[in-house]
Amino acid sequence: MEGCNICQRIKNRIEAPIRKLKLSEVLKRLWTYLTVDFITKLLLVVGKDAILMVYNRLFKMIHFITTTEEMLAEGLARLFRDNI
Repeated sequence: MEGCNICQRIKNRIEAPIRKLKLSEVLKRLWTYLTVDFITKLLLVVGKDAILMVYNRLFKMIHFITTTEEMLAEGLARLFRDNI
């Protein structure tokens, strides 16, 4: 039954895996591997309506910095310099 949803989900696959999984690289330098994101559309509190989130992959640390949605690149650089 090729059209049956249950049969398609539980049947055994006979194809070989495409290739072996690749290990993640070992992170070596502090503050080199970062992820930066904005959380926006929040309620206005003390003039701030957004959060800048900076994630450090080496130590698995997250910094949350309150800001506004109108943040420009120069302001982002200042926030990063002053808080990280």
